[in-house]
Amino acid sequence: MIELIEKGMYLVDGVPCETADMPVEEAKKNTIAYGILQAHNHSGNPDKLQVKFDALISHDITYVGIIQQARASGMKKFPLPYALTNCHNSLCAVGGTINEDDHVFGLSAAKKYGGIFVPPNVSVIHSYAREEMAKCGAMILGSDSHTRYGALGTMAVGEGGPELAKQLLNNTWDNNMPEVVMVYLTGKPKKGIGPHDVAIALVGATFASGFVNNRVLEFVGPGIANLPIDFRNGIDVMTTETTCLTSIWQTDETTRAFFETHKRPDDYKELKPGKVAYYDRMIHIDLDKMESMIALPFHPSNAYTIHYFNEHREELLSKLQEEAQKKYPKLKVDYMSKLRENGVYATQGFMGGCSGGMFDSIQEAAAILKGKSTGNDYFSLSVYPTSIPVNLELTKIGAITDLLEAGAIIKPSFCGPCFGAGDTPANNGLSLRHATRNFPNRDGSKPGDGQFASVCLMDALSIAATAANGGIITAATDVDYEYERKPYHFDKNVYDNRIYYGYGKADENQELILGPNITDWPKMYKLSDNLLVELAAVIHDPVTTTDELIPSGETSSLRSNPIKLSQYTLSRRVPEYPGRANAIAAIEKEHVAGGRPEHLVELLSRVGNADELIKNTQYGSAIFANKPGDGSAREQAASCQKVLGGFANICYEFATKRYRSNCINWGILPFTIDKDVEFNYEDGDSVFVPGIRKAIEEGIETIPAKVIRKNGGIDDITLHVKGLTDDEKHIILEGCLMNFYASQNN
Repeated sequence: MIELIEKGMYLVDGVPCETADMPVEEAKKNTIAYGILQAHNHSGNPDKLQVKFDALISHDITYVGIIQQARASGMKKFPLPYALTNCHNSLCAVGGTINEDDHVFGLSAAKKYGGIFVPPNVSVIHSYAREEMAKCGAMILGSDSHTRYGALGTMAVGEGGPELAKQLLNNTWDNNMPEVVMVYLTGKPKKGIGPHDVAIALVGATFASGFVNNRVLEFVGPGIANLPIDFRNGIDVMTTETTCLTSIWQTDETTRAFFETHKRPDDYKELKPGKVAYYDRMIHIDLDKMESMIALPFHPSNAYTIHYFNEHREELLSKLQEEAQKKYPKLKVDYMSKLRENGVYATQGFMGGCSGGMFDSIQEAAAILKGKSTGNDYFSLSVYPTSIPVNLELTKIGAITDLLEAGAIIKPSFCGPCFGAGDTPANNGLSLRHATRNFPNRDGSKPGDGQFASVCLMDALSIAATAANGGIITAATDVDYEYERKPYHFDKNVYDNRIYYGYGKADENQELILGPNITDWPKMYKLSDNLLVELAAVIHDPVTTTDELIPSGETSSLRSNPIKLSQYTLSRRVPEYPGRANAIAAIEKEHVAGGRPEHLVELLSRVGNADELIKNTQYGSAIFANKPGDGSAREQAASCQKVLGGFANICYEFATKRYRSNCINWGILPFTIDKDVEFNYEDGDSVFVPGIRKAIEEGIETIPAKVIRKNGGIDDITLHVKGLTDDEKHIILEGCLMNFYASQNN
């Protein structure tokens, strides 16, 4: 289905080939990605990008913190279109008034600073961006990792909140010019194959090896013409799970029709590579050979065809149960009870959000379920159309009627189930979801309370086939159904009647409305000459996700309160971490106040003259993880560590650029160690980094340090801080991005 070609390839007149009559460096400039990135680059150096985006977008988990950072740094109005959507904290029954208080704050900020406000349940973040903001050749920055609009000719990047704050302060997003990977599509999907089938196969083929890590995916080839726009969008949004940087697709008449349907014909333009273009790598996707797919817990890359899964179900479920039981030894994990004589029984189905809630997916799923029943057993099916305009059109064509008659429950536009804030399965439940992720506990269960549930990712079509088969996991290619795709008609009145369009209408006299949960950030200090960090968590998992660093779900309601939220840091992976970090922070608080904490003096005395070192040494906590930061762009994965007194991450590599950027923007040292070094230390051991401030100032990337073992002994260790830009150095030296901007304004 998918072939990876790990060498440079030319595209000549639309055909891949290994050689061409043009030098590589010249042909690289003929990719779509190069043209768009350089058009937005303000550095004057094509290899060092300093990008200013055309628009920004956030949701109600992130925009409060972004606006608080930007206004604390001197922002007076939004200098570019900025949409504040409300699709994550839309459930206002959690935590009293705090979610709705965030929404009221968002509207007041849109009025004060000149923004766009999309009320709760009107549209999910990425649906609104597609319908109203994407433009061919444009770039959009979003504070959500699935900010991907490449199928509409828009290069979109998901980053943590501080990167949006930079744009609001007229600064740039900085990155080296990335490599570009050709994704060459051929063939046509057969009946029953949906976008998630292609996406899961793509993630499964690329994630583990890092084949596209921090690279741009550029989709080209004759197969694109055989994909409707929703199908393209459905693949595109999942490119985040490959760990690529962003994506872009060649455009055509299908793309033009999208913009015409959405009353924005002038936002279309043809995008295609030059006659001869060069790519650093290539992926060939043969759509003819695509099969119905399933991604087993606990990652979208844990991919199999549904046929293979069913043929080897006992073996795969046994292996999965063993893995889960090892991860959660105190819980009773039970996958084997899902085995039936005729297959594997699931207890829940969900289609919705930015990937599974689109018009085409739901209308074809409705066709599969037409005249059938989801049954009256434990299996249930929930459907969340991605926006009110989509919901309205699905109603008009009768798809909603067919789904309701079959037993599905239709719910409003909401991202919650995708990150654990709604439709949480029962204990030991197995949920099938056309959603973006199936990380541990992203279903909303709480292992600390003895609960265990898990998610498999599948396309909406196979979820519908499963529902029609009483919850027995079934490939949509194995069912017979009649389907004739109906075109989408966009009713803009739905948006005009409810959305506040305030860009260019900033009113400084408007007051921000701050509920009692919306708090300012605690004071953060400049980096000292020396750094001493105590390991408060040591994690040897292959990858540590941002969902593990700061849980989603019910904690999302606390995103506007950094101090309260910080107490949940690593609570579902290393529940002892907040207590350890708080104890370390209490010692540093005494130290900053002029005291001589006994524990700090004792540690420093083991590496030098404590009386001298205590004057210019900062003390805090640190996390070690093999590869931290896969998944969400949420800045709180880093900011919560800093609020708890965290000053460093130590790892072999960072899973994503966005998490590393989040650490830097919150003044957390992004240390790496060589891959051949065994990190055999544990919580309570400390790492002393002498001369760290000077090293950062002078751009020294290899730094000798000492590990102080809690049970005696001192080891040498070499840390690296590679590739910091000048701004990133200054941010770390000042203690965080807000301090950096405050220093510029003084």
